[in-house]
Amino acid sequence: MENEGKLINKGEEEEMEIYGYNLCRWKLALVAAGVLCSGGFLLLLLYWMPEWCVKAMCRRAPLRGCQVVLLRTTDEFHSWFCAKVRVVLSLGSSPLQTPAFMAEAMTNGISDRLHAEATEEKDRHRFSQGHLQEIRHFTHHSVKYFWNEGVQNFSSIKGLDESVSCSSIHREHSAGLAKGIRDYRRLFYGVNEIAVKVPSVFKLLIKEVLNPFYIFQLFSVILWSTDEYYYYALAIVIMSLVSVASSLYTIRKQYMMLHDMVVAHSVVRVSVSTADQGIEEILSTDLVPGDVIVIPLNGMIMPCDAVLVSGTCIVNESMLTGESVPVTKTNLPNPSEDPKALEAEAYSPEGHRRHTLFCGTTVIQTRFYTAELVKAVVVRTGFSTSKGQLVRSILYPKPTDFKLYRDAYMFLLFLVGVAGVGFLYTVVNSILHKVPAGIIIIESLDIITITVPPALPAAMTAGIVYAQRRLKKVGIFCISPQRINICGQLNLVCFDKTGTLTEDGLDLWGIQRVENARFLLPEENAFSKLLVKSPFVACMAACHSLTKIEGVISGDPLDLKMFEATGWILEEATEEETALHNRIMPTVVRPPKQLLPEPQPAANKDLELFELPATYEIGIVRQFPFSSALQRMCVVARALGQKKMDAYVKGAPEVVAGLCKPETVPVDFERVLEEYTKQGLRVIAVAHRRLESRLTWHRVQNVGREAIEANMDFLGLIIMQNKLKQETPVVLEDLHKANIRTVMVTGDNLLTAISVARDCGMIQPPDKVIVAEALVPKDGQPARIIWHYADMLSKGTDPSPAIHPEEIPIKLAPENLEDLLPVTKYHFAMSGKSFAVIQEHFQDLLPKLVLHGTVFARMAPDQKTQLVEALQNVDYYVGMCGDGANDCGALKRAHGGISLSELEASVASPFTSRTPSISCVPNLIREGRAALITSFCVFKFMALYSIIQYVSVTLLYSMLSNLGDLQFLFIDLAIILVVVFTMSLNPAWKELVAQRPPAGLISGPLLCSVLTQILICLGFQALGFLWVRQQPWYEPWTPHSDACRLPGAPEANASTHGNGTLHDEHNIRNYENTTLFFISSFQYLTVAVAFSKGKPFRQPCHKNYLFVLSVMVLYAFMLFIMLHPVRAIDWALELVCVPFPWRVAMLIIVLLNGAVSVLVENALLDMLLWKVLFRQDKQGDSHPPSSHPPQEALDRWQRCRLPALLGFRKAPPKAKYAHLAQELRVDPDWPPKPSTTTEAKAPPLRNGSCRIVTVT
Repeated sequence: MENEGKLINKGEEEEMEIYGYNLCRWKLALVAAGVLCSGGFLLLLLYWMPEWCVKAMCRRAPLRGCQVVLLRTTDEFHSWFCAKVRVVLSLGSSPLQTPAFMAEAMTNGISDRLHAEATEEKDRHRFSQGHLQEIRHFTHHSVKYFWNEGVQNFSSIKGLDESVSCSSIHREHSAGLAKGIRDYRRLFYGVNEIAVKVPSVFKLLIKEVLNPFYIFQLFSVILWSTDEYYYYALAIVIMSLVSVASSLYTIRKQYMMLHDMVVAHSVVRVSVSTADQGIEEILSTDLVPGDVIVIPLNGMIMPCDAVLVSGTCIVNESMLTGESVPVTKTNLPNPSEDPKALEAEAYSPEGHRRHTLFCGTTVIQTRFYTAELVKAVVVRTGFSTSKGQLVRSILYPKPTDFKLYRDAYMFLLFLVGVAGVGFLYTVVNSILHKVPAGIIIIESLDIITITVPPALPAAMTAGIVYAQRRLKKVGIFCISPQRINICGQLNLVCFDKTGTLTEDGLDLWGIQRVENARFLLPEENAFSKLLVKSPFVACMAACHSLTKIEGVISGDPLDLKMFEATGWILEEATEEETALHNRIMPTVVRPPKQLLPEPQPAANKDLELFELPATYEIGIVRQFPFSSALQRMCVVARALGQKKMDAYVKGAPEVVAGLCKPETVPVDFERVLEEYTKQGLRVIAVAHRRLESRLTWHRVQNVGREAIEANMDFLGLIIMQNKLKQETPVVLEDLHKANIRTVMVTGDNLLTAISVARDCGMIQPPDKVIVAEALVPKDGQPARIIWHYADMLSKGTDPSPAIHPEEIPIKLAPENLEDLLPVTKYHFAMSGKSFAVIQEHFQDLLPKLVLHGTVFARMAPDQKTQLVEALQNVDYYVGMCGDGANDCGALKRAHGGISLSELEASVASPFTSRTPSISCVPNLIREGRAALITSFCVFKFMALYSIIQYVSVTLLYSMLSNLGDLQFLFIDLAIILVVVFTMSLNPAWKELVAQRPPAGLISGPLLCSVLTQILICLGFQALGFLWVRQQPWYEPWTPHSDACRLPGAPEANASTHGNGTLHDEHNIRNYENTTLFFISSFQYLTVAVAFSKGKPFRQPCHKNYLFVLSVMVLYAFMLFIMLHPVRAIDWALELVCVPFPWRVAMLIIVLLNGAVSVLVENALLDMLLWKVLFRQDKQGDSHPPSSHPPQEALDRWQRCRLPALLGFRKAPPKAKYAHLAQELRVDPDWPPKPSTTTEAKAPPLRNGSCRIVTVT
C-alpha cells in the first residue's frame, strides 16, 4: 500500500517511521471551529500533541506527493514529530552526479563561463525548456531528507564519506570543483555551518508559558479573580513569574554557551583549489563535499571534515578525543602511486582517521615539500560532520525517562478523577438546593483547583533549588536542575580514565635493560653517560612521533615522558629548509653535551688539526606511526657517520617480543612482565635491528613496515606509571559500599585500563577478567567472539596453557530469590572495535555483557553514548563522569552526567565540577537522594493538603457553606507555602548508604503512607463535623446565635458583637466551618511533621531549624486563637464563638489526630515496611557491589514478608538487569569458559542468535 508508513534511517540509531499527509480543507474548518468554541484550548492540545495536530488537519497521502510528514521514533519512547515538505528546483536529483546539461557545457569548454551574466540569461532560457526538476525534501533535527525515486522513500544525503573509494578521491575529486558544480551541490547540502540559533527571549517565553502546568495556573488565577480571591492569585502569579524567569535564564544561557562553542569555525575565509580558476578564496559557509581546500602554513580551525590528499598536518584533536595531544595526519595513500594501497578500498572517516581532518579540530601547522601545497578534499559539511553530530546530540538528546515524573502525572490524573467526583457532587448538590447558576459554576470549578493545587510545580521545585544551592557550595554547577532528582537513583557510574580516575600524564617508573638475553637490575632513569650511546636509549630518544610547535616539543604524553627521561634534544628542519629539500629531510635527536665523553687527544700529533669534536646525532629517516591494531610503532634512523641504518620498535611487550629473535628474549620475560602489570604499571618493550647496507635512504621510503619489523633484538622494558588521583580509590570504595556499580569507559589501551581498574579497586584482586575479542565476518566465516582470561594473557606464548578448574569464575546458585546477592567473580572487558561488532552481530549477548562489563577501552565518542544507552536499556540509572569533549554525547545521554572540565564537555553535561576529581560524584548522588526524598515528602504533603482541603470543602458544601477567603488565604499562604519552602531545607545525609530511595511515587511504602494519612485525616474531620452537631448547645448558626453565653464561658468574641448587623451571603460563619478550620489547620502541620523524614537520606528533621521554628510558631498561633479567641482575628477569619468545653474537645481531637498520624507514619510504616524494604541491602553490605547489580527498592518490597502475609505470590524483579542476573545464575554455559569462541549464526537472525563453539 502506498499510504503505509515506511522507515527512514533504517537500522541506525535515529530510525523513524514516516507517514505522508496532505492538508484537508474541511478538517481545517472543523479545527478552526473547535478552537473558537473551546476558547483556544483545542489549539493548545494540538500544540502539545503533534500527531493529533497532523491527523486533525490532514488526510493520509502517499509519501511521493505529500505536503506534511509525520515521524515517530522506533525506540521505547515513540516520540512524534511533524515536518513540512518543501520543493526546490534543481538541474538534477543527485548531488554527486553532474547533471547532463552541466556535463555537456563542461565538455564544450564553457564551464568557466557558467557564472557569467550573459551565459546566465541563456541558461535560464534553456532551463525553462525542461532542464529543471522538482526536488522534494524536509528537515528534521538539522538533517535534510530528500525524496529518492529509487527506493520510493525519503533519505538523508551523504557526502564523500560513504561508498567512495580511496582511488576515486584522488582520481575524480582532487582537482576541485567548478563554481557551477559547487552552486549545484550547495542546493542539496546547504550552507556549511553548524547553526545554533539562540532563540529570542519572547520565543522562549511563549514556549515555556505554554507548559500545561502554567496553563492550569492561569486558569486557576482567572477563576480566583472572578471569586475575588486576589491575594493568593497574586502569590501564585509571583511564584510562576520567578519560576519562568529562572527557567528562561538557564535555557538561554545553555544555548549561548553552545553557540559560542561552535561559532569559532562557523564563518572563516578559506582557500580552495578550483577546476576552472585555480586557487581562490571563498567563505567556509560555501564549501560543499568535493571542494579541495588548501591548508595554510600556520594552520586553521577546520570548518568541515576533509581528507588529506597531499602534505602532512599536525592537528590538535582534543575536541574529539579529550586529549590535548598533537596528532600527525598524513595524506591518503594513492593506489596509483602506492603499491600497498588497495585500488577498491572504500574510504571512511573512521577507518582512515590518520588521513582525515575533522571539523572543529585545530590544524596547528602543516608540512609541505618542494613547494607542494597541503590539500584536503571536503567529505562532510554542516551537521553531517563529526562536530555537527556532537552538537546535534546536545541539541536533540533522547528523552530521559524517570519513574518519579511518570508517577507524578499518574497521581495527578488520580487527583483529577477525585476532583471530577467533587465537581459532580457540587453541581448536583447546588442544583438540588436551587443555588444560582453563576455560583454553581465558580464553586464547582473551584473544587478542581483545590484538588489539583496550582502551587504544586513551585513546591516540587523548592527541594531541587535548595539542592542546587548546596551543590554550588561544593563546586558543582547545574544547568539542568530536574536531573538532580534522577541522580538520587543512580546505581551505576561510568568513568573516563585519563584525567578523571588518573592524572593526565604518565611518569617514568624505571627501565629494565636486557643484555645477553638476561634482564639486568631495574634502573631509575636513562639519563646517564654510560648509556648515552646504547641502543636502548637511542630507541627511547628516536622512536616517537614528537614534533616542535612554536619551539615547544609536543606530542603523545607517553612519548614526551620517555624522551624527556633521556635528556636529549630534538631539532627539526625549518620551514625554509623543508621547502628546499625533498620529503626525507630528517628530524634529528642528539644528547646534551654534558653526557658526551670528552674528546681524546689524537695519538699522532700531526693529525691533531684534523681531530673533529665528539658529536653523536641520530636522524629519523622514516616513521611508521603507532597503530592500535598492531600495538606498536617503528622508526628507521641513522646515526651520524654510520653507513647502515637502524630500526627501532616500541610497543606492547607481547607484540614486540614476538617480532624478536627468540634467543634474544629472556626466558623469564613473562614472569617479569606479569610482576609489573600486577602492580598496575604500564610496560612498554623496545627492540632494535641493524638494517642491511642495501637499504638506502630512498629505498627505505618505499619499503613496508613488515619487512623492517622482523628479526629484531630485544632490548628491554620501559616501565611507566599512570598515577591514580589521590581520592580515586576512596571514592570508588564509597560507591561500592553504597551498592553503586562502577564502569570504566576510556579511549586508552585495554590492558592499561584493566590494570588501572584493578589498581583503583574497580576490580577486586580475586576477581577474574574475561576479555571479549570480537571479530567481524571475513572470508565466509561468521562474526565471532574469542574469550580470553586477562590473568592468563601473559601466558599466551605457551601453546597449551594449563587452566585449572579453580581459575574459572565461581557462580553460586541461590536457593531462593532472597539470596540473590552472592558475589559474582568475573568482569568483562572489551575494546571499542569488539563493542561495535557485538552491537551489530550479537544483540542478544550485549545485555549479558554490560551486566558484568567493567572495562570498555578504545571507545569512540559515539560508542560511549551507545554504551550508556545499552546500560539504560537493562534498567540501570546511569551516571557518567568525564572531562573531555569526547564524553559530551555520553554526558548528555546519561541520567546524570558530570563534567570535570569547563570547556566543551560542560555545555553538554547537566553538571560541571570546579574540582577536577571524582569526589564530586558521591556529593552529587547524596544531594540527589536528599532532593528525591524531599520531592516525595513535598508531593505527599501537597497531596494531603489537597485532600484535607477537599474533604473540608466537600463537607461544608453539603450544608451550602464553604471556607472563607481569608481562611483559604491563611491556609494557603501562612501554612502551606511556609511549610513547603522550609520542609525542603533538610541537608543531605553525610555519607552514602547502601539502600536507594524508591524510584517512583507508586510504590508500596509511599502509597501506604499517603492512603493511611488520608483515612486518618478524613476520619478526624468527619468526627469533628458530626460531633459538633451532637452538642447540646448546637443549632444552625444565625447572626443572633449566642452559644458562648454559657456558664463558665469567656466573654463573647467578635462574632457575637453586633450580630444584628452581620450579613453572611455565602454562609461562611457557622459552627461546622469553625470546627473544620481548626482541625484541618492542625492536620496540615501534623502531616508536614510526619512526612519530614531524615536518615538515611537527609539530615534529621530537628536540624532543619527554619522548619522547626515555622512549625512551632504556627502551632503556637493556632493553639492561641483556638483556646483564647481574639475578636479581631476571629472577625477577619470569619470564625464564630464556640463554648470553651468544645474548644477543649477540639484540642483533644487535634492531639489524638497528631499522635495517630505520627505513630502510623514513623512507627508502623517505617518499622514494618521500610525496614523490610531495605533488609536485603543490609545483608548485602559485605559483598562488593561492583560485580553484582543492586536490586530495585520496589522489587525488594514486593518480595518482602508483608505481601506474603497478605497472600500475594512473590513477583519476579521488574528491573531487567536483576531478571537477567537471575537467569544467568542458573545458566551452566555462562560465563564463557577460557579458549572458547562464540559465533554468530549465518545468516544472522534479527535477534542476533549465536552458538558457542569450543576451539580445540
